[in-house]
Amino acid sequence: MNNQSRDVVIINELGLHARPAAGIAKIAQNAESKVWIIKDGQKADASSIIDILTFACTKGSKITLKIDNRSDSDILNAIVKLIERGFGE
Repeated sequence: MNNQSRDVVIINELGLHARPAAGIAKIAQNAESKVWIIKDGQKADASSIIDILTFACTKGSKITLKIDNRSDSDILNAIVKLIERGFGE
């Protein structure tokens, strides 16, 4: 199993609230293995809206996205792209 991760910064004004969390979870649910969000040493399941919201990521928050299986790299890239575009907000 190969691990792969990417660091991203939340850029939208409202931070990582319910709608963006739902967008991340929807993408992560298509992964073959687990997709994780890591912030300040804490790890959350990216396919769970509730888990994502527990991080209370505000604008400027730095998070790490990690996949357990390299075959999910397209999922990782899609989530990174969503975050880098400010969730379309």
